[in-house]
Amino acid sequence: MKTETIVILSNRELDKMRKAGRLAAELLRHLEPMVKPGVSTLELNDEAERWTQVHGAKSAPLGYKGFPKSICTSVNEVICHGIPNAKQILKEGDIINIDVTPIVDGYHGDTSKTFFVGTPSPKAKKLVEVTEECLIRGIAEVKPGARVGDIGAAIQEYAEGHGFSVVRDFVGHGVSNVFHTAPEIPHYGTRGKGKRLRSGMVFTIEPMINEGTWEVEVLGDGWTAVTRDRKLSAQFEHTLAVTENGVEILTLPGSL
Repeated sequence: MKTETIVILSNRELDKMRKAGRLAAELLRHLEPMVKPGVSTLELNDEAERWTQVHGAKSAPLGYKGFPKSICTSVNEVICHGIPNAKQILKEGDIINIDVTPIVDGYHGDTSKTFFVGTPSPKAKKLVEVTEECLIRGIAEVKPGARVGDIGAAIQEYAEGHGFSVVRDFVGHGVSNVFHTAPEIPHYGTRGKGKRLRSGMVFTIEPMINEGTWEVEVLGDGWTAVTRDRKLSAQFEHTLAVTENGVEILTLPGSL
């Protein structure tokens, strides 16, 4: 993370983040019907880019530090940063995380969801359900005066309680008119530790939960992160604002 200072967003900036967040949520909802056997991850990418442009936004991942596509498509053992390509065809029983970040009026809406391709196996279904609940439990910890460690502890307790592991190598992050900034939000940790949350802070919580080991391997393309044991991984992500009374989820669908 280049920026160490945690930025407190103004009401005007929060309004911009809400617009970007809603667009991100609507983009995921738009792509969902395409997630079925026989569809390539490149088709998902190209439709996401087309839809984003139609709505007057830009795709933040495209060209970011050299990333070659508009969204990340992470299938099965891919933890994150999967690169869409024409040869990767979705098949029955796969799971796929689609991570989108449109830029609206300079501000980033960052969200992701893991989808089932057809009917999942029992182990895939449990992993995805536990991962989504991990996100919900992490969000429930967010309020002024809480600590970053409270978020990670809630996620880690739930994931490990179901026999899964929490990825350490990738974390949530501050986001605004900058894609990745302070604070870092680990998805494991100790209650009462870490930076204190304040109203106006905006960041992502995006737990990556693995079926087996938490250890990661990055492939030769420099982006695609996979589970070291090649077992399944799932992820869900929301962008959140700390409010005076608790938390607001900025990446929920709504009227555009």
